[in-house]
Formats: sequence, C-alpha cells, structure tokens
Amino acid sequence: MSASVLAACLFVACVLLCRASAAGKAEDFQNSPVLKIYLPREVLVMDASLNLGQLSIIRGGKSLVTEASKISMGRIAVPGQTIVIDRPLVLSRLACSGIPASKVTLTGAEQITVRQRYKVVTGDEFVTLAASLLESVPSGPSGCQWNPMRKPEDFVIPGAEKDIKFSPRLEQSSIRNQVKVVVAVLSAGKEIGVREVVFALKYSCRRAVTKVDVNPGAVFSPENIGIETELTDYPEPADWAPPYGLVARRGIPAGTVLVSHMVEAAKSPVIIERNQNVVIRIEGAGFLITAVGKSMQDGKAGELIKVRNVDSQRIILVTVKEDGCVEPVL
Repeated sequence: MSASVLAACLFVACVLLCRASAAGKAEDFQNSPVLKIYLPREVLVMDASLNLGQLSIIRGGKSLVTEASKISMGRIAVPGQTIVIDRPLVLSRLACSGIPASKVTLTGAEQITVRQRYKVVTGDEFVTLAASLLESVPSGPSGCQWNPMRKPEDFVIPGAEKDIKFSPRLEQSSIRNQVKVVVAVLSAGKEIGVREVVFALKYSCRRAVTKVDVNPGAVFSPENIGIETELTDYPEPADWAPPYGLVARRGIPAGTVLVSHMVEAAKSPVIIERNQNVVIRIEGAGFLITAVGKSMQDGKAGELIKVRNVDSQRIILVTVKEDGCVEPVL
C-alpha cells in the first residue's frame, strides 16, 4: 500500500471518530441533569412579559430546558423601562421552580440589562395628523386659521404591536372658537390609545381705522378712515359693512379702531316744524290738487306726520317730501 493511500485512510478514520465522539457528547449533554445557562450582557425584547428562555441560552436535558425556558423573570411595566436581572435572581427563580443551584451552571455576564423595542409617536406628529384632517374635511372650519393650543403627550408603542395605523376624527367642542380632533392609534385594527389636539380658531376680519383726527359730527368716508384686516378669535359678523356715511358721535384721534358706540347714523334735518303752514299736494296723471294745512308735529323727509286741513279742519296723515310739501296717505 502506498503512503498516499495510507494517509487518506487515516484521515477518513479520524473524521469518523470525531463525528462519533461529538454525537456521543451531544447525546450525553441532552440527557444531562445539569443546566448550562449563558447570560448575555444586554437583551432587546419585543414583549413586555419576560421569561428565562428570552433572556438566555439554555443547554441541558430537553425536558429541563423546556421547563427552565418558561420561568417568568418579571414584566416591563412602562415602555422604555430598563430592567436589570442578575445571577442571584436567576438562581432564585430556578429554585422556586424546583431546579436547585446545584443543577445549574451559569456563564456569561454577571447581570443582564433588558430593554423593550418600542416606537414613539411625538406630540408634533399628532398635531400634524390633526391639522391634515382639518384641511381635508369639507365640514371643518373654513375662512380661518387654526393654531394648536398645546401639544399632546408622546405615545409609546411597544415593539410587539403590529400594523400601526392612525384614525383622526372631529369632535364637537362646546367653545365657539375652538375645534377638537381626536387621533386614535390602531394596532391590527384595534384601538390601543388616543390623543386629543385642541386648536384655537383665528378668523380674518375687517376693521375700520381712522386715518386722521375726526371731529364730532364728521361724516366717515374713504378720506378719513381706512379698512384693515386682522386675525380675531371670532368670525366677522355677517352684516358688517364699512361705516361710510355714518357720523362721529365724539372726537376720535387718528389710528383709532372704530367700534359701534363711536358712530351713529347721520340725522336728517327737520323740514317741517310743528304749527307750520304746509302745502298739501295730490298729483296724478294729468291733474294736481293743492290745499293748505297746518302741521301738528315736526317732520323729516320721508316721515309720516299729522296735518290739519285749514279749509275742512280735518286731520289727515301725510308723508313729508324733501321740497317741504306733504302728500296725503291714501
């Protein structure tokens, strides 16, 4: 037999012996009454409930490994919380489950730092979601701006939650110049939390401001007042109009925003005074009838007053005309 053939035979024999030895050791290890537990320095978990199988690598008899893996090691109460588990705690939990320290060999770190995977939805993100709803919903506030009164708290989503979605909706507010949006956080179609975003509404409204000093009784016009736009807490009244033609009730300095108690309607002059002789005139198609009367009260153009006919002494109701005549109300 050549040297090369002999070497090849020896190599194959060594490989077979090694495999047989490893198989024997694995079989012995699986049937071993002793647990060998490796503790890593740090572990990230998905669920809040912890067990030893999540936090370590366990070797030993199959039934013993199964039993040890299920042993509870506590719970993460708050997302983002860090839990430290040391060797004495591991041995204590094993002992409580009927596995004494004499059957356990611990290797690796002296203690495990456990953290949970999670996602944080910030208050700013909730504000953005709520504002997008106001912009897209036809029934939302129109003709105004909205500003968040305060940001909601961040929402922490545990790493085990799946298929995260958000569902914003409008809710009725008892305050006229506010609107509330509720953003629900959904996981796999189920609501796991909500955040509320309250917006203060700001409306674009017109206002009249004096350009110059205005004297009492002066008539307002584009020459002495300007119309500006400002943001206010409440919408502009539907009947608002520039106060052109109204008069100042008192002296008003330049730069003053006009309000209702500063202005009044221009007063029409009295055309007919009480006990004044007036011409009663009835005019129609192709005829004109006149008579003399005496007014029984003062009258302005367009007003109804009583007049006594001088000839008949009858009291009649008439309309005062701008030329000083009166016309009977028939």
